[in-house]
Amino acid sequence: QVQLVESGGGLVQPGGSLRLSCAASGTIFSINRMGWFRQAPGKQRDLVAVISSGGSTSYVDSVKGRFTISRDNSKKTVYLQMNSLKPEDTAVYYCNVRNYGSGILPVDYWGQGTQVTVSS
Repeated sequence: QVQLVESGGGLVQPGGSLRLSCAASGTIFSINRMGWFRQAPGKQRDLVAVISSGGSTSYVDSVKGRFTISRDNSKKTVYLQMNSLKPEDTAVYYCNVRNYGSGILPVDYWGQGTQVTVSS
């Protein structure tokens, strides 16, 4: 089992910055993926950014150049630095860890979510 605790959300003006953190506890497999998803009211939960255990990253097009995902394996923590925030970035942001094990389907774990509101 993996438990995830997110922090860093809040209210920010357009053009501002926030940094989200997600600390994991429990068993994270050597091959894994950590990432951030978001869900706006009335919409589905969508991928924002992910980072593999090898350090490869992927971003949704709408945040490229503005958001940066990183991880500290020693702390089992993933970060999302969000710059040049826009009102359309407003959503609940969820941390995700996916464990990849040999011979089994990937297993996803989710945080409780943290609200990010971009408004003047």
